[in-house]
Amino acid sequence: MNTKKFLVTATLFIVSVTFAQKEELKALKKIYAKDEIKGTDLSDYKSLLTKVEPLATEEGDKIYTNFYKAMLPVLELNALDKNTPALQAQMIVAKNLSPASISNFEKGLNATLDYEKKTGKKIQTDDILETITSYKPELLNIAVRLGNEKKYKESSEILYSIYKLDKKDTEKLYFAANYALNAEDHDKALQYYQELKSINYTGEGTTYLANNKATGKDETFATKAERDKLVLLGTHSNPKEEKNASVKGEIYKNIAALLVQKGQNEEAKAAMIEAKKENPKDTSIILAQADLLYKLKDMEGYKKTINEALAINPNDVDLIFNLGIVSASSNQFADAEKYYEKVIELKPDYVNAYINLADLKLKPDAKIVEEMNKLGNSEKDLKRYNVIKQERQNLFNSALPLLEKAHQLDKSNDVIKQNLKSVYSFLELTEKVKALKNE
Repeated sequence: MNTKKFLVTATLFIVSVTFAQKEELKALKKIYAKDEIKGTDLSDYKSLLTKVEPLATEEGDKIYTNFYKAMLPVLELNALDKNTPALQAQMIVAKNLSPASISNFEKGLNATLDYEKKTGKKIQTDDILETITSYKPELLNIAVRLGNEKKYKESSEILYSIYKLDKKDTEKLYFAANYALNAEDHDKALQYYQELKSINYTGEGTTYLANNKATGKDETFATKAERDKLVLLGTHSNPKEEKNASVKGEIYKNIAALLVQKGQNEEAKAAMIEAKKENPKDTSIILAQADLLYKLKDMEGYKKTINEALAINPNDVDLIFNLGIVSASSNQFADAEKYYEKVIELKPDYVNAYINLADLKLKPDAKIVEEMNKLGNSEKDLKRYNVIKQERQNLFNSALPLLEKAHQLDKSNDVIKQNLKSVYSFLELTEKVKALKNE
């Protein structure tokens, strides 16, 4: 066997394959660069992709092959014309704007941007950035539509792709995380929330709004300049701004809850400790830690953490109310009563404080009824019966004004109505029972 001759032949084969590959990439680039895709352009483009894909071995060739493949949906959509049958057009749009296609689109574009940044040769960079700017609003519309249709998983995937295409738009990562949580895609939700944590996302900022004169509805704008331009043009009016509160505590709380769900309790605790170290005065994070401790049934730890938050915001009625709840669940009824009364003192229209305080007042009733049912007809039992009957009367009288106040504050609440009716009935206030029924 002539080994030398074989090696020469093999080398010639490799050179010819490489040459063919380069020519096909050039042909792809030529079709891609056209202002209009027509005739056989699209089928030629697909055919070239099929040929070049298995031949691409060098890094650059692989990158650009994947780039042209990623851009295929854009070319297919641009090739649609008014003569395309409606059903066929819908199928093409659905295929090319699916979450999977959009994800491939993002990966192909970002890989090319990274490669050109590394090599210093911006062959497609400007075109890619222009494509992202052009297509981002359309991708967002698709994500919003899917979200409105409660297709949360698909919406989340597209929102994440939008974020990856434009990492300055961190809000899209936040919404991707929330939709993944709604879809119960817990692994993705955890991944996205941890990404939010790593970039120190807070959600704080300003939302710019103006009223669209055509629709009569407020619209939001990414920048003040964008909004003011339309107000100046006269298409919008009543410009206003809204401050967005921090969502950092919510992010940490969701991370902890997802870790607990996966049985990673220690990791959840560690995440909250780390968060508090970085933001010791952020009450939203302190409350997220309290929520975690409550889920883990660490009531003493929960109370301690709530009190940390109260030391920062001593008149926060929601914190005090939560202390009342956890005290009651730990059978510390005197403390619970004290907290609910404090809430009412600070915020007299806090309906749930009245409901819970009334429930506390009536809590001994079950034991009283149980004892009454056990009593016999002896003189001693009858005396005891009269004593505890009066005790029961006192309980209902103490709960009555609380439930009446709660009903006054929230007349549509059926639970309050039912409880108030029971109290009226026991106290034999028949006229009040009738009035309540007739509301």
